[in-house]
Amino acid sequence: MVRSLQPQSDSALITRRHALGLLAAATLVPSRGLANVSYQRSEIRDGLARRFFDAGTVGTFVAYKTDDYLIIASDKERSGTAQLPASTFKIPNSLIALETGVVADPDKDIFKWDGVTRSIEAWNKDHTLRSAIAVSAVPVYQEIARRIGQERMQKYVDLFEYGNRDIGGGIDQFWLTGNLRIDPMQQVDFVDRLRRGVLPVSKRSQDLVRDILSVTKVGDATIRFKTGLVGAEIGKPSLGWLVGWVEKGSDRTVFALNLDVREPRHTEARMTIAQQCLADIVAI
Repeated sequence: MVRSLQPQSDSALITRRHALGLLAAATLVPSRGLANVSYQRSEIRDGLARRFFDAGTVGTFVAYKTDDYLIIASDKERSGTAQLPASTFKIPNSLIALETGVVADPDKDIFKWDGVTRSIEAWNKDHTLRSAIAVSAVPVYQEIARRIGQERMQKYVDLFEYGNRDIGGGIDQFWLTGNLRIDPMQQVDFVDRLRRGVLPVSKRSQDLVRDILSVTKVGDATIRFKTGLVGAEIGKPSLGWLVGWVEKGSDRTVFALNLDVREPRHTEARMTIAQQCLADIVAI
């Protein structure tokens, strides 16, 4: 079933950020009316929600088909509900690390293992930025955040207009257990700005972060992505994220998914459901 997302006070604002910083990309902000942009369309596709139900959980999926100026969501409520970003914050954290010089080279700068054995074996070793983001090594990124520091971190989170911009709760905890919140619509906006290279940091930093993101191939489509699991660092995941974009020929589709992790299998289900939803909207 397809129905239009009509303007109303409790729906999401959709704006499009221009590459020069004018209103042009895609962002949906809760508790606002639909932006009056004549060339832009948005749709709720209820059938996408079935993918989560079939997997034994609940969640949300949002996609922005850039060439069509079309935003598609599986629902109106959860797609605009802010959650802890967990390890999806490794994207902005990496950008800030490179921009501030905390990391000079994502392949050469080494973060030594602190010797603490953690439940995720891949974390128990030395890492570069590239290897750390690949295995979502929380301890490495906590050290990066400490080196960045509160003042610089707040500066860039504000510049990125990232989520609610609240980094309270500890410089190495705010995206894991602290105050930072971001909704799927905002994730799509942020990721799209990175994809286009229009974030307020250097071209080099954005190029490098795009390059270190995980990649998977589906037929002739390429998916660049980052995962996140709320509670992963304590072995009790409760919410799973997957954000990124699809490249298929000249078409680009930016997306964000989150779901409740009710069983261990739901961590793996993130990519499966994302691919199902992307196929449903003919993005892969």
